[in-house]
Amino acid sequence: MAAGIVKRHSKLCRGHDGQGCNCVVSYEAWVFSPRDRRKIRRTFTSYAEARSWRADAKRQIDQGALRAPTQQSLREAAMAWLSGAERGEVRNRSGEPYKPSTLRGYRQALEERVLPLLGGEKLSAITTYDLQLLVDRWHADGQSAATLRNTIKPLQAIYRRAKFRGGLPVNPTQDLELPAPRARNVEIVAPEVAARLLATLPAADQTVWGTALYAGLRYGELRALRWNAVDFVAGTVAVRESWDPKAGSIDPKTRTSMRSVPMPDKLRQLLLDRRLDAPNAPGSALAFGRSDSEPFHAATLYRRADSAWTAAGLKERLRLHQARHTYASFMIGAGVNAKALAQYMGHSSIKLTFDLYGHLMPGSEREAAALLDEFLSRSE
Repeated sequence: MAAGIVKRHSKLCRGHDGQGCNCVVSYEAWVFSPRDRRKIRRTFTSYAEARSWRADAKRQIDQGALRAPTQQSLREAAMAWLSGAERGEVRNRSGEPYKPSTLRGYRQALEERVLPLLGGEKLSAITTYDLQLLVDRWHADGQSAATLRNTIKPLQAIYRRAKFRGGLPVNPTQDLELPAPRARNVEIVAPEVAARLLATLPAADQTVWGTALYAGLRYGELRALRWNAVDFVAGTVAVRESWDPKAGSIDPKTRTSMRSVPMPDKLRQLLLDRRLDAPNAPGSALAFGRSDSEPFHAATLYRRADSAWTAAGLKERLRLHQARHTYASFMIGAGVNAKALAQYMGHSSIKLTFDLYGHLMPGSEREAAALLDEFLSRSE
């Protein structure tokens, strides 16, 4: 047998007494890590697997890509990861800093659901099986697929970094079976309903709602919009910032969220009227803020809107996220292609656009067949 590989028998095997083996033999392979001054061990069911792993592990040690498993507990590793991410030293897979709201969600998921159960376990001792049992139990207890995925996300980030930066040989989150989230139903209103709701709002609020309906900005992007991002000559609204409730002004949600959105005439007039009401406001002032530097709050905006709609006898209601979806439906109805829509929405991929709004896009089976027939007839 090759050096660094040992045949292992079960404790009850008769081979220990010099008799014939009556157990399922396993093979323990090890390599020494000079950097950590410790052995790295793995057990396999076949000798060939053990020998293959040992050869690969030796190459990784020589290249500095493998280290002995950390002795940290999951709680210690989680707190170190969160601290590094909050300082901007630990970044996401795109190389961008984590958003403050994302880290708050990660910390809450870890502290409330994961660490009370597994925090004391060694990071390297937790297995896929351990995590799968937890996921299955949470699912059986009624937690939604979305909640489960949000709970596992920080663990995935911690283990991904531990494997590539800390020498952890296995990422136990990699092969987890997670329930698929249900497709989200987007709520929209028709153009005439949107116009009716908008017309009954206080004049000071029409521009905020109009920008959500006719430019599709997210809530945080609306709060952070400044006058110097509104170009009346070019007819565009530039999305450069978002607003976090605790951190204040931050970069938009993703790299693709930095975008330029076309300004239709309806929106241009609303923005121009508001700008003329505050001609001395500096370009750096928040367009919809309670002051030049203090953003509006959704709760106050909704309270005034609901009051106005009730007074006008309107049964329909609207929220800012619905207004953003409605904008997408307007653009689709106007014939804007999916690629351009993904850009204007600030989506990270066109797949997300199709997932959310594909059912709104034209193209029934009958229409598709007619188009294909027309194409084929031209080639005959």
